[in-house]
Amino acid sequence: MANQRAGILGTGHAYPEGILTNADLAELVETSDEWITTRTGIKQRRKAAPGEYTSMFADPSDIDLLLCATVTPDQILPSTGCIIQAELGANNAAAMDVVAACSGFLYGVALANSMIQNGQSKYALVIGSEILTQYVDYTDRQTCVLFGDGAGAAVLGPVEGDKGILGAKIKSDGRYEEQLFSPGGGTRRKPTAETLAAGDHFFKMKGNELFKVAVRSMAEISRDVLENAGLTPADIDIFIPHQANQRITEAVADRLNVDSSKVYSNIAVHGNTSSASIPIALDECVTSGRIKEGDLVMMTSFGGGVTWGGVLVRW
Repeated sequence: MANQRAGILGTGHAYPEGILTNADLAELVETSDEWITTRTGIKQRRKAAPGEYTSMFADPSDIDLLLCATVTPDQILPSTGCIIQAELGANNAAAMDVVAACSGFLYGVALANSMIQNGQSKYALVIGSEILTQYVDYTDRQTCVLFGDGAGAAVLGPVEGDKGILGAKIKSDGRYEEQLFSPGGGTRRKPTAETLAAGDHFFKMKGNELFKVAVRSMAEISRDVLENAGLTPADIDIFIPHQANQRITEAVADRLNVDSSKVYSNIAVHGNTSSASIPIALDECVTSGRIKEGDLVMMTSFGGGVTWGGVLVRW
C-alpha cells in the first residue's frame, strides 16, 4: 500500500568472540591504555578470527528486501547481501550491498523506508556488518586503536498510528574523500604485490580534520530531521550516534543540547564498528529496556566518503 509508514519491528546484533584490549595494542604499536582512552573513549574492541568473515554475523528473517551495509565485503562479486540471502534461504528477497561507510546502516534504513512507503517492499532486513580489523595497519596508532568487528540488523515493516520512522535524511560530500579512505584494491589502484606491500589496502585517516566535519554534519542533519518532523532536540528520549569516538559523541550532543543521560554510548567495549555501530547500539537499547514504547529515538551517523545521515523513530 502506497504511503504506508514504516517502523522497526525487530533488532539483533552479533560479534566475534575475540577481544583486543588496549593493553594488547600496546604490545603492537607505541601507545597505551591512557592514550587511547583519553582520545577515543575505547577500552577494547571485538576482533574476528582468521576463519570468520563479514556474512557470518548477519541476522536471519523472512523478508523481501535485504540491504547489507558494509565496506568490508566477503568478496568483490557477488555482493555480501546476496551471500547472506543464500545462507538465510531468503529466496524472495531482492538483495544488495550499500556502501556508505559508517553511515551505511542509516542509508539502508532510509532506502528501505522509502520502498515500504511506496509499496515496493513490505518487510526489509537492513544489516550493518563489518570485519574492519583485517584492514587496519597495526603500525599506525591513529587508526589501529579505533576499529572493531561486529554486526547489527533491523527488520523494517508497516506500522500503524503515530509510531515508526518520522523522518530520514542522508547526505554525502566526495570532496572530503581523503579524510578517511582505503586507496588500494579497486581499479584505480588494483591489488598487486607492490600495493599490498605498501599497505594501500589499509584505512588512512586525517583525524583532526574529520572531527570538525563529523560534529558539524551530525548535529546539522539531526536538527534538520527533527525540524521536518515538527520536533526539537528537547523532545528526544534516546540519542544514538555512530560510535566513532567518545569526544565526537559528546561534541554532537553538546551542539544539540541533548542531556548526557539521553545519549547512548558503547564505544568503550566495541570500538568503532562502522556501519554496524548504530544497529548494535540500537539492539542493546531495545534488549536492555533502555528504549520503551512511545520513545523518540534519534540516530545519526558520519563516515568516509564523506557520508552522513539521520533517522528519527517513534518506538
